[in-house]
Amino acid sequence: MVQSEETRQRLLDKANGLPLSSGVYIMRDRTGKVIYVGKSRKLKSRVSQYFQNSEKNIKTARMVAAVQDFDYYLCDNEMEALSLENTLIKQYTPKYNIRLKDAKSYPYIKLTAEEYPRLVFTRRRDADRGKYFGPYSGVSIAYSLIDLLSRTLRLPTCKRQFPRDIGKGRPCINYQIGRCAGLCTGRVTHEEYAESIRYAADVLDGREKDVRRELEKRMYAYAEEERYEAAARCRDTIEALGRIGQKQKVVADPDTEQDVIALYSDDFCSCVSVFYVRDGVLQDKEDHLYGADSILETEDMTTFLCEHYRTREYIPSQVLLAFPMEDEDVEMLTAYLSERVGHRVYIRTPERGKLRTLCEMVEKNAAEKAKLYRADTDRTEGTLARLAGLLMLESYPERIEAYDISNLGTEHLTAGMIVCEGGKFNKAEYRSFRIRSVDGTDDYASMHEALSRRLDHLSDADGSFSRLPDLILLDGGRGHVSTVKALMQERGLDVPVFGMVKDDFHKTRALCTESEEISIAREQDIFSLIYRIQEEVHRFTVGKMTAAKRKTVRTSSLTKIPGIGDAKAKKLLAAFGGLAALKRASRDEIAAVKGISMRDAEAVVEYFRK
Repeated sequence: MVQSEETRQRLLDKANGLPLSSGVYIMRDRTGKVIYVGKSRKLKSRVSQYFQNSEKNIKTARMVAAVQDFDYYLCDNEMEALSLENTLIKQYTPKYNIRLKDAKSYPYIKLTAEEYPRLVFTRRRDADRGKYFGPYSGVSIAYSLIDLLSRTLRLPTCKRQFPRDIGKGRPCINYQIGRCAGLCTGRVTHEEYAESIRYAADVLDGREKDVRRELEKRMYAYAEEERYEAAARCRDTIEALGRIGQKQKVVADPDTEQDVIALYSDDFCSCVSVFYVRDGVLQDKEDHLYGADSILETEDMTTFLCEHYRTREYIPSQVLLAFPMEDEDVEMLTAYLSERVGHRVYIRTPERGKLRTLCEMVEKNAAEKAKLYRADTDRTEGTLARLAGLLMLESYPERIEAYDISNLGTEHLTAGMIVCEGGKFNKAEYRSFRIRSVDGTDDYASMHEALSRRLDHLSDADGSFSRLPDLILLDGGRGHVSTVKALMQERGLDVPVFGMVKDDFHKTRALCTESEEISIAREQDIFSLIYRIQEEVHRFTVGKMTAAKRKTVRTSSLTKIPGIGDAKAKKLLAAFGGLAALKRASRDEIAAVKGISMRDAEAVVEYFRK
């Protein structure tokens, strides 16, 4: 879209009338939709720059060309403007603003607030008095840390509940092979367990060397007291903690704690790399990649960094930037981070020496990640363009929705929907539908109901389901396509619909319309994409159906007990976390569940005893 000279001059005149004070501006397109939100300490200067005939990068020029109007909010100071900008970005999710990963999806390690705390993996941060470590860049890192600490400090990883299960039952295999101290045996005191948990928390806080020094003192003390077994356990733990450190790359002097942040941006993509250095070693790193539409320049980094650190429990005293920032932005960011963590945070851009070398290493990482991202994007876009040509689509299939039906006999009829955007699965957009109106196993009627319920959401005021997909794929043949095409015609919608046909071995063979098959065998990239979509929608749908069946089986087995119906069965399973724990529970423990009488508890105990 090309912006008319008349529109540009009108917007420039409006921008020149803005005050020279802090505030937030909102750019809107011809439909009134918000496409960009920004902030500035001098609104007039910043906003007017967009509409002057000066050189702009491709991403900014594309955004400006789509602007038909803008609004603004005046703020008392830059901190207030920063906060409002973040709020508005979350509210409108503008096309050209970068989108940080939702804090809910980050992996954390949680130290539970129990009498005998546990280390558990979680993606949620609740106000439950538990202590959270992270977030971590990936699930594998969080799980590996839990596993390493559990083995090193011999913490329990079983599903037993303490202190309830202390002294009950035989110890598991982990105790027998020396991977668990055996809390369940009753030979580990509460103080000893608390000490091990404290060590785990210190390591997760980045104080691994402190833990090793303390264990060394304890080892020598045990040796002097001739408690050689205890001294040997300390020695083994020290060695195991040392091995954890050996797996990490040394990038700075010992005792150094700093975050190093670099930005790479060109006309096609941007990458922000963050290296987390603890005790002089690279403990973790994150790469945030953004496509061609997302505007990310050095002046946008204040917003990025404030939102990034909002999700983190720990911020070191030193944050190194591989790019320059305005002094006012550095001061604002320093004040925000210092207040956030309760200690002074120093932010600077090194110009020489070891710190500059470290920054350059992170810069190279960002550039390399951006290069790989661009190559992958080019390959994916080429595949989607060829798919559009093969199917003779009128538009590029940016958003593809795929559907499948799964059932066990006549029960748990389930439809699954997955979303593929830009050639990548968007799992946050997946949905499943419990089929309600179909008797028996009519796949066509089930597909009709699922698509009808999905299309009902086109009337939603906002959200991704208020827009039509560019392409619909069905795990089925011509009958499925005919059913959904008829539904589209009833609703006056024009969306391409194709079936994903399988061969005799239940593998992807071709795509089909109502009347013909389209071979994809010779188009390897297209075949690979369709194969992945078909396998993913099948996996997701079967998983949802199986989960529904499993839930029913667990509940229905308890409903065989006299006096226990569906409601009480669900309460018992929720209270004990499963049938295995319920089987081990005593009558009094069962009766302590709200809504369960002593008579019910006796019936449950008697049922499992038999």
